[in-house]
Amino acid sequence: MFSVMAVRDTEQVILSGIPIGPELTEKQARAIYALGEQAVVFALLAQAKVIAEIKASTLPPNRASDPSCPSGQIPTYAKPTTQRRKKKPGRKKGHPGTCRKKPDHVDRTEEHRATHCPDCGAILTACTGVRDRYIEDIPQGIKVEVTRHQIHRDFCPRCRKMVEPKVPDALPNATIGNRLLVMSAWLHFALGNTISQILSVFNFHLQFEVSSGGLVQMWHRLADILEPWYREIADDIVQSGVLYGDETGWRLDGKSGWLWCFTSRLATLFSIERSRAGPVVLKFISDQFDGVLVSDFWGAYNVLTCVKQKCLVHLLRDLERVEQYKDTGQDWAAFAKKLRRLIRDANRLRKRLGTLDPTAYTRRYHQIEKRLELLIEKAWVHKEVRRLLKRLKRHRHELFTFLLEPEVPFENNFAERMIRQAVIMRKNSYSNRSQRGARTQAILMSVFTTLKQRGLNPIQTTEQALRTYVTTGQLPSMADFSASRG
Repeated sequence: MFSVMAVRDTEQVILSGIPIGPELTEKQARAIYALGEQAVVFALLAQAKVIAEIKASTLPPNRASDPSCPSGQIPTYAKPTTQRRKKKPGRKKGHPGTCRKKPDHVDRTEEHRATHCPDCGAILTACTGVRDRYIEDIPQGIKVEVTRHQIHRDFCPRCRKMVEPKVPDALPNATIGNRLLVMSAWLHFALGNTISQILSVFNFHLQFEVSSGGLVQMWHRLADILEPWYREIADDIVQSGVLYGDETGWRLDGKSGWLWCFTSRLATLFSIERSRAGPVVLKFISDQFDGVLVSDFWGAYNVLTCVKQKCLVHLLRDLERVEQYKDTGQDWAAFAKKLRRLIRDANRLRKRLGTLDPTAYTRRYHQIEKRLELLIEKAWVHKEVRRLLKRLKRHRHELFTFLLEPEVPFENNFAERMIRQAVIMRKNSYSNRSQRGARTQAILMSVFTTLKQRGLNPIQTTEQALRTYVTTGQLPSMADFSASRG
């Protein structure tokens, strides 16, 4: 009697002196057939197991184990179970609570009085006690307001022609008002709503019928008008003291491209380009830029000769990635420990900037630099260590700028947060299908993001600018709105 367990317990199955495997010949197969039905069944099961093992060894690795695989492409069941948050969310016990502020005006008043007790059904005796409750809601049956503009045309005796006034509520020859136009662009380019979602809001909630093609054409027109603001933003980021840069993948007409983001505390510039190389950086940032550029280690930023601060968090992530997916033998552990301790000590020193004696602070700063030089000059053996050493040598003077500049952080998190909304939008809209669409995307995203950074209402500010543009033919400067608010 032959057993299937024998296939699992031995590395190579031998049946009556005949090895079962890929080298099985026809003569050996006939010999097994002569042993009877049970021998044939056992041999087939053993051969099937050998084929399955060979097939499993040639399969590509699991997509979830690939370090380059985005988190969104990994199925939920393949992700590791995360630990529960140790800290309970919300405020601690005893902390004063907060609630919505009382409205500053009342549009209408309704009185409510019960006639019977809800528990026993007895008739209630009227009293003078009254309790106020304020409810804020959207009125029922919101409809788009249609305004008929009667434009009088009068004759000018000097110019010998008919003259009529401008209507500032909409762009010339447009049937959609400025407020509705700006609101739809804000929903799409600032909040990331898809065109179908915007059409659902307009068609069902606002009861305003509009087509997707009509919206897109109006957005292109709006971007053409706001292009001077885009150039103004480009000038503002160059004048900033601390500038952050980042880039991410973007599809343009079905081909690979890149979305660039250059941002400061009061301005953000987006640009969609085919290239990820240095000329794109020089296109927006002059080589005479005298501020500090905070970025990751991408080589395109090396074309600038300004003071730089490289993101140390990216450096720590490289250490974690090597320890998770690569060999960590030889002298890797010693190198990683020294580099992590060096970065940790630098962050501790930065926290004492302004409180520690300047002489002592300068001395400790030079000690940090000396430790970096010793780390670089030491002869390391591990392949991944040598790879990271090239990066440290190339950027040795760009790692600890934050120790001398109070406004400069040690990471590039600000740029990553500013580009995050565009990444979310990329999942919904699948990037752009034309060069004109990419230009409109870059201009409107830059304008709405910058207005939000400056504490201005994007819809109200843009609508006011359009009214001025329609009336005078000139778009007011974005700085005029910022100055009036300040």
